[in-house]
Amino acid sequence: MGNRVSCCKANTPRVTRKRKLKDSNCLVNCDELKADESGSNLQHISEREPEDIESDPSTHPSAGPLFMQRSRSDVRHYKDKRRSHINLLDARPLKKSSSCSTIYLDESTVSHPDLKHTLKCVTLAIYYHIKNRTSNKVVDIFDEKLNPLSKDCIVDGDLKDPDHKVVYRFVRTLFNAAQLSPECAIITLVYLERLLTYAEVDIMPCTWKRIVLGAILLASKVWDDQAVWNVDYCQILKDITVEDMNELERNFLELLQFNINVPSSVYAKYYFDLRTLADQNDLTFPVEPLSKERAQKLEAMSRICDDKFFDYQRNGFRKWSSLESISPKRRSKAILS
Repeated sequence: MGNRVSCCKANTPRVTRKRKLKDSNCLVNCDELKADESGSNLQHISEREPEDIESDPSTHPSAGPLFMQRSRSDVRHYKDKRRSHINLLDARPLKKSSSCSTIYLDESTVSHPDLKHTLKCVTLAIYYHIKNRTSNKVVDIFDEKLNPLSKDCIVDGDLKDPDHKVVYRFVRTLFNAAQLSPECAIITLVYLERLLTYAEVDIMPCTWKRIVLGAILLASKVWDDQAVWNVDYCQILKDITVEDMNELERNFLELLQFNINVPSSVYAKYYFDLRTLADQNDLTFPVEPLSKERAQKLEAMSRICDDKFFDYQRNGFRKWSSLESISPKRRSKAILS
């Protein structure tokens, strides 16, 4: 008898057409699932925008400006020093009263601020930023040792804290030469504090000129209809080139995250806080007795507002309305017989 050779074959399930369709459907569903997951991970364009910082005074009207915080210690010291030089013979509080019907007004308002005194207030705020800085972080584009505004050699000893008069002369020269409006000065301060918040830097003795120049450059283009070109600033500052001005503007915008919007509430807040700062430092706005011409002008302005209000009422544009004049649509009643 010979040996019997037997082959064993493992039973494999037979692949049918239904199973092939089922596997292909499973692959398609898995691919769709992966696509949905990748699509859900994609960020919407609104989510890519920078989040508003609630403590940012240049964006939120409820947050106090940075210059008011920086000037607090100096203002307190100034008040104590002024109080020590005053000797009152009577302990009763002094009362200021008018002996006639004269009304004293200043020419500065929110919509039309006075240029000279607005520049003094804004430069005083910049001065307090430099004096009471909390860090020494420097951005290269603003460093005068790397990018000087003049050909004169700058030594470290020359870069000391500037006086308020030095800051005022620099800003006044730019505003007078470029014929900028006083509102532009307030927008400049808003952009300056927004830069300090977003870039987390402070104004240093070696950076304050270029930071202020960049803020004025942006504010003049955003606020004024006929903006000053970059080449015009090169004619004011003789030793700076157009390429340097373009680079300064580009870096300033990037550090601001291209957020150049200034709400009206923020503008009004900065205006009144600047007036408060001026009052605390005895930078009072000049007041003059109300003249007959000024009174007639104020009366004419109020009459225009009254006429507009009466025109709205005459034309039927009212903020309120009565429901008595509104009658619902009547439908014919069905007659059942």
